[in-house]
Amino acid sequence: MDERLRRAARSLEGLSLGDAFGELFFCFSAEHATLQDLPPSNWRWTDDTHMALSIVEILGRCGRIDQDALAEAFARRYLEEPNRGYGGGARRLLAQVATGADWRVVSPLGAFFADDPERAAHEARLSAVVTHFHPEGQAGAVGVAVATVFAAAVPHLDGAAFIEEVIRLVPEGLTRQRLRLSLDIPAGEISRAVHLLGSGSEVTAQDTVPFCVWNAAHNLDSYDAALWATARGHGDCDTTCAIVGGIVAMSAPGLPAGWLERRERLPELFGRGVGLHTCKKEPER
Repeated sequence: MDERLRRAARSLEGLSLGDAFGELFFCFSAEHATLQDLPPSNWRWTDDTHMALSIVEILGRCGRIDQDALAEAFARRYLEEPNRGYGGGARRLLAQVATGADWRVVSPLGAFFADDPERAAHEARLSAVVTHFHPEGQAGAVGVAVATVFAAAVPHLDGAAFIEEVIRLVPEGLTRQRLRLSLDIPAGEISRAVHLLGSGSEVTAQDTVPFCVWNAAHNLDSYDAALWATARGHGDCDTTCAIVGGIVAMSAPGLPAGWLERRERLPELFGRGVGLHTCKKEPER
């Protein structure tokens, strides 16, 4: 496995662990919980991880986002396991093999292209454009991907400097505006961040990505601190924790071993011989 795929796999581990951790808080309160209050096993991951698996698979096969191959991989995984928490719209699209990447799950893409922020932004937009005609969905994908780039490449930036780097590559719109708003929110002020930025309850990029980037920016050196803070923002916890987990996995010293032991295992991605679509030649940019 080359270095780019190793980075993508590390982000995938962080994303899936965050996804499974966040999913627990639809049954448990995060306010005063500790690890001892959570189940000792069977932290099951959801559709966020399921779709991210396809992104890493296609990066491994094609070295970039090939939209046809990605749609095929999404549809294949959906048909194999349709009960991973997919929403109604995603179910319809995936069943018809007519989808692109969701903006929630592109952190492994950012990790893969961690040496080239502009390329990461381009590939993230390409991955989202098929289903996300609305520019905020595309902006959200860019924001998550480039945040992952900077977590991998310059993990010692302070919170505001990190957010500024992300803003530089995110297109104009509500997602970018709220990222700018997050610059004035001090670390740890979760309630204020939720009030001003949202935390995924509206299930939109502009309601989710700024909160996640803000939280990651102030917790780059601690995966578990980042995830507990994210869960305490309530909202769409599996998604917000998946996003933050995929970003901070690239900057934190490691993932908590005790958490990984509790999380459902990920399937083998490479050497499966799956996927009928031949990757197209990379287009000129």
